[in-house]
Amino acid sequence: MTLRIPELSLVLLVGPSGSGKSTFARKHFKPTEVVSSDVCRGMVSDDDNDQSVTPQAFELLYFILRQRLALGRLTVVDATNLNPEDRARLVAIAREYHALPAAIVFRIDEKICHERNAQRPDRDFGPQVIKRQFGQLRRGLRGLKTEGFRNVVNFRSPEEVDAVEAIVREPLWNNRKHDHGPFDIVGDVHGCYDELRTLLEQLGYTVEHHVARHPEGRRLVFVGDLVDRGPDSPNVLRLVMASVNAGTAICVPGNHDMKFLRWLNGKKVQPTHGLAETIAQLEADPIDRRDLIAFLDSLVSHFVFDDGKLVVAHAGLKESMQGRGSGKVREFCLYGDTTGERDEYGLPERLDWARDYRGKALVVYGHTPFAEPRWLNHTVNIDTGCCFGGALTALRYPAMETVSVPALRTYAESVRPLFSDTADAQLAHDQVLDLDDLRGKRQLHTTLRPNVTVREENVLAALEVMSRFAVDPRWLIYLPPTMSPCGTSDREGWLERPEEAFHYYIQQGVTSVVCEEKHMGSRAVAVVCRDPSVAISRFGLRQEKRGVIYTRTGRPFFNDAALERALLDRLAGALENAGLWDELTTDWLCLDCELMPWSVKARELIQSQYAAVAAAGEAHAAMLSSVLEKAIAGDHLEAEAKSMLTPMFERSQARAGMLDRYRRAYRHYCWDVVSLEDLKLAPFHFLAAESGAFHHRDHLWHMAMAERLQAADPALFPSTRWRELDLADDAAVAEAILWWETLTESGGEGMVVKPRDFVTRGSRGLVQPAVKCRGREYLRIIYGPEYDAPEHLSRLRQRGLGHKRSMAEREFVLGLEALDRFTARRPLREVHECVLAVLAMESEPVDPRL
Repeated sequence: MTLRIPELSLVLLVGPSGSGKSTFARKHFKPTEVVSSDVCRGMVSDDDNDQSVTPQAFELLYFILRQRLALGRLTVVDATNLNPEDRARLVAIAREYHALPAAIVFRIDEKICHERNAQRPDRDFGPQVIKRQFGQLRRGLRGLKTEGFRNVVNFRSPEEVDAVEAIVREPLWNNRKHDHGPFDIVGDVHGCYDELRTLLEQLGYTVEHHVARHPEGRRLVFVGDLVDRGPDSPNVLRLVMASVNAGTAICVPGNHDMKFLRWLNGKKVQPTHGLAETIAQLEADPIDRRDLIAFLDSLVSHFVFDDGKLVVAHAGLKESMQGRGSGKVREFCLYGDTTGERDEYGLPERLDWARDYRGKALVVYGHTPFAEPRWLNHTVNIDTGCCFGGALTALRYPAMETVSVPALRTYAESVRPLFSDTADAQLAHDQVLDLDDLRGKRQLHTTLRPNVTVREENVLAALEVMSRFAVDPRWLIYLPPTMSPCGTSDREGWLERPEEAFHYYIQQGVTSVVCEEKHMGSRAVAVVCRDPSVAISRFGLRQEKRGVIYTRTGRPFFNDAALERALLDRLAGALENAGLWDELTTDWLCLDCELMPWSVKARELIQSQYAAVAAAGEAHAAMLSSVLEKAIAGDHLEAEAKSMLTPMFERSQARAGMLDRYRRAYRHYCWDVVSLEDLKLAPFHFLAAESGAFHHRDHLWHMAMAERLQAADPALFPSTRWRELDLADDAAVAEAILWWETLTESGGEGMVVKPRDFVTRGSRGLVQPAVKCRGREYLRIIYGPEYDAPEHLSRLRQRGLGHKRSMAEREFVLGLEALDRFTARRPLREVHECVLAVLAMESEPVDPRL
């Protein structure tokens, strides 16, 4: 025999002690699914049979139930469950979490229970207890159905219990998580048949015999309210019913549809809000009422699609109700969150549940008409009031594009004007961020990596930086990752060479890489708008602005606002001249750049650290060399003493040469900045635009975009030398190494080696997005003037790269996730969750010279 129970149930095992409940539970359920009252007694008192702690044990049992049901886990209560009042509390908990109560009743012969308990030394409570429990069993099970148990199974003998071979967990009707689409989700139609046909045509559907079909197999999902107010509800019903029956469409009910169903069933309803028009249309164009009743009665409150990523309900649905079944869930799906009061228009007062939504699933709904599709907190309302003269809208999933057709005319006058906060809803909501959404230990799920953990102490440090020093948070949509150097070279006199960078990618199974010249400046993220008004309409600022340029830690790059504005104006103009605004179909862009000279941001560092070290070192070396030279040249020392001083003199001379090269190394990247003409901006990643993030484009595309920008304004954008390299071509590899040596010997910092594809998975998973290989002279700035002395170089070769590479990978996936969320118009708190995590990781201890 096979038992069937709903997948999300609170299952009560009902029966006297010794009836076999615990044995049955162990056989058919996971140990973690069973919550036993005896075990709870033992947990609070160290004695499973201590009846004196029953109240405390059941408080623990209720707590465990709530935690499991809140997570949507089937749970079994192993207790006698004989009293209706005890079951009532459990049923109330099930309803609190919209789980379905089920009962498995063990009506086993009383004699068998006595025999079983007699064989168990821990059951020494006497036969009178079993007798009393059987009395409760006979009296208390007469009304299980009325108590709320839709699924009841009765066992009357051990043979019946043993005959159960399996328990099948049946998915709820709303569970279509296996269904991944693609879908075209249609808003409230309200009898607007002609507009529906036009919309279907634009979406690529053909309609034959009332069945809508798409040549690519896409399916329609209707959010309900098919009838009332519009001119042709019968044909809308015909099309939807036929398409649902043909499997090309799915439908959830709207409140107007359910009111129409009550009328069809002969219930007394008021023919208001368009129902009178539907009744009149049905009398002129009759449809078999039995078919209508069967169809409308079969509609499920909501559906969960695509592994839980998509929820469709007529009036929306809170996260705690998604994928669950109860009267309250159905009521919310039909009417939304209402107060029970009436507003100034005499309509039900509705609470804006979407403003508090924190769920991961995209909720697509209608019910409340807006002038345009309303995106807010990973929800979208696609009721755009077609019957009121607005438009009929569909959302294409997973493309997340809306398609609308205007109403041919106004079919009904709306009592309440259409809401018009659609464009600014999310921006207005993001004006204030909840600290609880960002602080604490974070477990972030990203597309490229399932989980990224960020420690609480690092999050707090990042919040301090962001709140005190960062640019306006609404600009802060991305932070760049750190970059790991290549492995350490074992060639004499060298710390880094291209061979190690190439070897890393070969080990990962990557054969095609791009080598780019590394400009020595400061990492800068530029967010630039085609028109300053975009700062208000897309980024939610209160005044117009061309954009912003910030550092890799989110701080403003310039103290001089006029200089920043002039630079952004030049950047926007170059993008216009290069034709990139139109080509990328966007009115804003986010670019990853190197801004030069280095001294524009690091002047104080250069003066206080680098120049001071060079000056003090050169003065000391000159003085020491002078003293040693005079001592060696003089006549007052013996030859043996002079021979001991000679190596010291040579080391001092060598040190002076190193210090000179050190000064020349950092001076190469410094010059005075008086005006905009003294700045250079080298973009190397076109990160994102309104159409989405560009990490699906390879690095050849990114460099081609940079070259077009450079051609549009050569004075501002320096040329970046780069080459594509096949690592299997030994001659090409040797040429690339020579290119790097020439580049670094002429004062260049070095190069960055990247896989050709922006995101690359190798033989061991996600590979480093980039590896830097710096020149020998440049490394003096990083490790000190004398780093390549043999005694120092041997120590530096012990540097560990593991943690740096781990940070680089995690920050890389978090940065891309932030861009994906922003371009998908996810709430700003979700974007900042990733941005803050990148900043938090910069608080982790790691050698900054790496």
